[in-house]
Amino acid sequence: MDIKAKIEEIVNKVKNDENFANEFKADPVKAVEKVVGVDLPDDQVNKIVDGIKAKVSVDDVKGKIGGLLGKLGK
Repeated sequence: MDIKAKIEEIVNKVKNDENFANEFKADPVKAVEKVVGVDLPDDQVNKIVDGIKAKVSVDDVKGKIGGLLGKLGK
């Protein structure tokens, strides 16, 4: 399994599917296992969850900074 590809897939699903985003917020381990389709040990799933949370946070910050810079440029 390509972990980086799965993280990207789940990040996109969190960003584009409001229902899945809510599932991920409520129970990230269960949501990840649902997408991966495999019951993984918690330590492995937690690494994936941490990667997803970090990626979503970084992208959110980049979007906010981009919006701020756009407003300052006007």
